[in-house]
Amino acid sequence: MSIDEQQLQSLHGQAVEWRRHLHKHPELSFKETNTTAMIADLLASWGLDVRRGVAGTGVVAKLSGALPGRTVALRADIDALPIQDAKDVAYASTVPGVMHACGHDGHTAQLLAAAKYYADNREKTAGTRVFLFQPAEEVLPGGAVGMIADGALDGVDVIYGIHLWTPLPVGTIATRPGPLMAEPDEFEIEIRGRGGHGGLPHEARDALVAGAHLVVALQTVVSRSVDPLEAAVLSIGQIRAGTARNVIADNCKLSGTVRSFDPRVRELVRSRMDDIIRHACGQHGVDYTFEFYEGYPPVVNDPREAARVLRVAAEVHEEGEVRECERIMAGEDFSYYLQERPGCFFFVGAGRTDGSSAPHHHPGFDIDERALRHAIKLLIAVADDAAADVPQS
Repeated sequence: MSIDEQQLQSLHGQAVEWRRHLHKHPELSFKETNTTAMIADLLASWGLDVRRGVAGTGVVAKLSGALPGRTVALRADIDALPIQDAKDVAYASTVPGVMHACGHDGHTAQLLAAAKYYADNREKTAGTRVFLFQPAEEVLPGGAVGMIADGALDGVDVIYGIHLWTPLPVGTIATRPGPLMAEPDEFEIEIRGRGGHGGLPHEARDALVAGAHLVVALQTVVSRSVDPLEAAVLSIGQIRAGTARNVIADNCKLSGTVRSFDPRVRELVRSRMDDIIRHACGQHGVDYTFEFYEGYPPVVNDPREAARVLRVAAEVHEEGEVRECERIMAGEDFSYYLQERPGCFFFVGAGRTDGSSAPHHHPGFDIDERALRHAIKLLIAVADDAAADVPQS
């Protein structure tokens, strides 16, 4: 079964409307109550079997086709980020300090479109489709674990997910077998010194100077301790210290992220961080605490399913490039689904062709909405191919 141009055009138009509504009304992780009400009501109105409240604010819907075949799950994440929308567009966020800055509004809209397609073509559908609308991809421990615990994968044979990706120009489709996205760990360091007068530094123990030393020293963990042939990132994203120009800070907090693909590299980075922090704080005569929070496991695609996605994309995608991509140091809790079932996570380009799109998690983030059309078509084509692929006994 294949989607015809008229159907695709109609679904694309609806997806744009849904996406813009969600963009105007974003909700943070595990608070997506209005978002999930909209999703569940639409799915129920199309005759799907809908389960609400999965993992707190998630939705799982099921549709059984009239023809025999496997059970294929398709997943979208639905949460927004605590970022102020800076775009001057009619669909800009109306919620202060909250916006869809990573494309999850588009993910939700394109999966709704796929569900609508199957609802309208049940008699031509082989197997069963399970639609997972997952909360809280943006915060640890993520919503995928709760979805799985609540039975979202029960009876599922294979699972797929799409990320709209602005670093790729619209029209590009990309994935790879094996490791695709990194494990995104987080850390916090609190340095406790002794405050004092800015003109009498010898009477104080400057937590800010110790923190500044760490910002530089920790950069050597990857550059001088990790094998150059391995992939790792250590980034400090926040440093908070001081209350006034003439006051020596008694407290300094640093936080950041570590990215890697191999648990041995993760442990090496954590161990070297601990050594450097201990010695640096001892040198400056300050106390400290160091917390390291393990994030999602890496996204590891099933080789057979990655090959399926690349093959099907090459067959149905007529307007751009289909290619195998390099590994990406961003993380995604789709990894938990892939630990339970074979499947593939892949990227659909959503950036401007001139490369001027704002990056993900940026106040100016937006997608080229033509990407929704490519994603809808590909979701349906891949699901249909997988459903019909019944292993021979």
